[in-house]
Amino acid sequence: MTFLLILFQIIFPKNAQINTLLLDSMPIITCKGKNRIAKVAGECVDKGFCSTKNMYYYGLKLHLLAFRRKGTIPFPNKIYFSAASENDLAVVKELNWLDDQYDTQIFADKIYIDKDYFKPRQKCLQLELFTPVKTVKGTPECLKQHDFAYNNLFSTAVSKVRQPVESFFNWIIEKSNIQNASKVRSANGLWFHCFGKLAIACITWML
Repeated sequence: MTFLLILFQIIFPKNAQINTLLLDSMPIITCKGKNRIAKVAGECVDKGFCSTKNMYYYGLKLHLLAFRRKGTIPFPNKIYFSAASENDLAVVKELNWLDDQYDTQIFADKIYIDKDYFKPRQKCLQLELFTPVKTVKGTPECLKQHDFAYNNLFSTAVSKVRQPVESFFNWIIEKSNIQNASKVRSANGLWFHCFGKLAIACITWML
């Protein structure tokens, strides 16, 4: 991991927007299927669901907090691996990822919405969270229709800023095939796969 941190420092791009961060996660898959049972690395993997791919899988999650770079893929700020079942927001809270960010805009998915968590940070750190609009249960249909146009435009604007993080995941998959861990046969092998693939992607970035 230290090697990766050194690489990130060496190749830190000048066009990284240090006050605009993108937050998301992607699956690292050891096997797919709702009814499958993990046969390898059982001490560190479990079953999760990827809504983007509408897929149940066993494996890990790669959590990413990245600097926005307008017009291209973002640059990693923080990376962390968790079991597949871990809630994305719970991981961010546990790691205190946002507590060292000041005067920063965070663009993320709906799963990160938590007013009780972000409100004090908005006040103390001037931290702003932007996510697609999440409909509150029990909202009358007339209010939904009244706010539909605004909510749709706002959600589209947020998604447009967030989209490059998906491009980053696609890029790292293309360069290293990190998402496919089906040939891993042990926990050590899985960690070697994850960090080795990240190192390969970083070195590719330098070339």
